[in-house]
Amino acid sequence: AGVLAFIEAVDRTVGGLHGMLLLRRGKVACEAWWAPYEPRRPHMLFSLSKSFTSTAVGLAIAEGRLSVDMEGCGFFPESLPPQPSPNLRAMRVRHLLTMTTGHDQDATQGTTSDPDGNWVRGFLSLPVEHAPGSHWVYNSAATYMLSAIVQKVTGETVRDYLQPRLFRPLGIEGAAWETCPRGISVGGWGLSIRTEDIARFGQMLLQRGQWNGRQVVPPAWIEEATGKQVANGTDPSSDWAQGYGYQFWRCRHGAYRGDGAFGQYCVVMPAQDAVLAITSGVGDMGAVLNAAWDHLLPAFDRPAASGAGEALKQRIAGLCVPAPVGSAASSVERAIAGRRIAFESNADGIRSATLTWRQGRPRIAMETETGPTRLDCPHERWARGTVLMRDMRGGTVRTAVASRGAWTSPDTFTVTLCFVESPFVQTHAWRFSGDEVTVSRRTNVSFGPTEMPSLRGRLTQV
Repeated sequence: AGVLAFIEAVDRTVGGLHGMLLLRRGKVACEAWWAPYEPRRPHMLFSLSKSFTSTAVGLAIAEGRLSVDMEGCGFFPESLPPQPSPNLRAMRVRHLLTMTTGHDQDATQGTTSDPDGNWVRGFLSLPVEHAPGSHWVYNSAATYMLSAIVQKVTGETVRDYLQPRLFRPLGIEGAAWETCPRGISVGGWGLSIRTEDIARFGQMLLQRGQWNGRQVVPPAWIEEATGKQVANGTDPSSDWAQGYGYQFWRCRHGAYRGDGAFGQYCVVMPAQDAVLAITSGVGDMGAVLNAAWDHLLPAFDRPAASGAGEALKQRIAGLCVPAPVGSAASSVERAIAGRRIAFESNADGIRSATLTWRQGRPRIAMETETGPTRLDCPHERWARGTVLMRDMRGGTVRTAVASRGAWTSPDTFTVTLCFVESPFVQTHAWRFSGDEVTVSRRTNVSFGPTEMPSLRGRLTQV
């Protein structure tokens, strides 16, 4: 009943969940997926990656390769400015772990802006306004530097270093991690694994580093990393102000977590012997945690309610990302089917599109700067496929997508695109007025505006 109340509360207040596993006493108490998301797919973790980078640092320390008191810039003498400031010299690995580097604001933009792609040099060239240890600010560039240090002392990227030490023992397969232009795992973001893998990681933390009878991570490191190392706020009602460890957040109710943008969570609740792993695309991450405290915590101590298990099972079976609501067909189809839509110049490089219907099922074929893309958009189910998209380095990458469509009005065909290995869900509304076509677009979550630039085009003659 508590799990059902949690799911309904999140769906009602913010929506956007994609996958969820709740573990209790080392066993799966609940597993839920919002179609078209599914267990086998990896999901982008964003800043939840930081907790894995922290674990790599802990393992390197256990192997005697470094310590938290070593000088951070001392690993990279070749990248130091001619006269390093005293504050830069005073920065230790401990300060990188706790995000108390002394920077006045997140150093990521300055770090990644190095013209030669040397992010280490970019970080070390920035001013350090405060004495390290005296000022906390969320700083993804600090995590990148931890990744760079691990690679420096081990000769392996963080991903490769963790492969035999963490990923393989926990049964985490196919972990992918973005790298900087110099081939260093970006550390503070960029890791993609399955939701189940997040749950395995959380359970290992809960078990103080043990997994299947093997000590995978030293228990002393887990205690240190997940404990409160520094203060990061004073609001007793905020899960972002309960203290910060080594790339882990302290939570209310004695819990701790790693988390990532748009709702990627690994919440460990030692008092309840429980782990909550969630992947999602939510705009209000606090609302999800509030729902967990309001509905899951009390349920751990309550006896099962009669019939609640069956009600939860039925609810889970029907979970789905909201699809367009409308008709399967429109009288407009006959006038537009097979006609090329030529688009005005746009930043996304979409040149043209053609809509066709085969046995009543819509298909959109687009010509873009990255190549041709075809999307099937049936009314009754999700169609799975791939699209070509630009990557962070200006190249192209084939990205998994699921799509559905419906006529939401007689002149508007609306398509929902789920990028099923990420938090992002886009809605495109194709409106036809004579020969003019306007495609209004929005995304569920974004670091900037959620409204995307509209595409404008014109139907050409058959």
